[in-house]
Amino acid sequence: MKDRRYLHENPELGFDLPNTQKYIQQRLDEIGIEHKPCGIVPQEIREKYARAGFAEQANCTGVIATIGQGSPCILLRADMDALPIEEEVESEFKSKKPGLMHACGHDSHVAMLLGAAQLLKDHEGELEGTVKLFFQPGEEWGYGSKLMIDDGALENPKVDAAFGIHIMPDQQAGTLSVTKGTLTQAMDTYIVDIKGSGGHSSQPHKTIDANMIMNQLYTSLNLLFTREVPPNQNVTFSVGSLNGGTVTNVIPDKAVLSGNMRSYDQKTRDHLCQRIPEMIDHVVKAWRGDYNTTEFHTPTTYNDPSFIDEINSYMEDVVGLENIVDNGPMSGSEDFSYISQLVPSAFVVLGTGKEGEAPVHNPRMKQDEDIFKYGAALHANVAIEWLKSQHK
Repeated sequence: MKDRRYLHENPELGFDLPNTQKYIQQRLDEIGIEHKPCGIVPQEIREKYARAGFAEQANCTGVIATIGQGSPCILLRADMDALPIEEEVESEFKSKKPGLMHACGHDSHVAMLLGAAQLLKDHEGELEGTVKLFFQPGEEWGYGSKLMIDDGALENPKVDAAFGIHIMPDQQAGTLSVTKGTLTQAMDTYIVDIKGSGGHSSQPHKTIDANMIMNQLYTSLNLLFTREVPPNQNVTFSVGSLNGGTVTNVIPDKAVLSGNMRSYDQKTRDHLCQRIPEMIDHVVKAWRGDYNTTEFHTPTTYNDPSFIDEINSYMEDVVGLENIVDNGPMSGSEDFSYISQLVPSAFVVLGTGKEGEAPVHNPRMKQDEDIFKYGAALHANVAIEWLKSQHK
């Protein structure tokens, strides 16, 4: 609880979370666990996020820690970044930073994993392999885990399986949702900077109207999904931002369209990820414009059915069979997906409230802190027992 409350009071955004990283490192030192920083932000990624309007961040402040030794190795993951939301819940540990809040529960994810770290260190002699703790920034930016993976987080020792937990404040406290197969949507984002040639509104024939191109593109992209997505596929496409021009009597040089697609099925996603750039190119060029596109792609989180079968009893030992449910796939995306695409993984959802309570990403979100001990125990028990099972 102390860890969660400190982090809740001191939220940070994005990849570069120096205070959060320092706090985690200090706690690991107190427990007596070896750790190291992890994550590099390549220049091209920095530039890409800057073009998309994100704050400039040169550092990725992930932390990797290990307990035990040898093979096999299981990874336990917690994300640790906050959101640009003004908190509306009054409490003794309310965010001290105006406009920033841990509204997705990442503070509790870190607290649960630190609790598990203490349990695992206390039982290190029982570990028949290695537990790797993976504290990652930048989940809300959809890429923090990838930056750590690219910096070798799944190697030395090589990770053989991975486990993660997400809290849900509008799910009954103490219930654990376990879903096999595809759990979260892939997210594919397109930011299109359209370049035209502006002029006087009374002389449109002398211009290349960036606003008109943007609106044609908006219509064409939305129509694409009505004609090339099978009716039984759950796919959404939303344009969240249209920007162009400043006054009524000037046709602008530039306009920007920003939208994203969410999907579950890989075949459908592959088709649309080919067609969207084609549509952008053809529509813009049909009206004599030019453009640059900035793209971000986060894959689906996949829960390996065989791995879930292996660890089900270890989760039941903690929460009880009667509290394990299957709420099905989640809407939204989750960058644990990058891990789950590479190693057998399980990502489960722990209820910390009740139906009807404020959901994640809401300024009035709150949680039952008594549930966090179950998250810590889930991490620890899954790791200990799974490692044992690999030696039977």
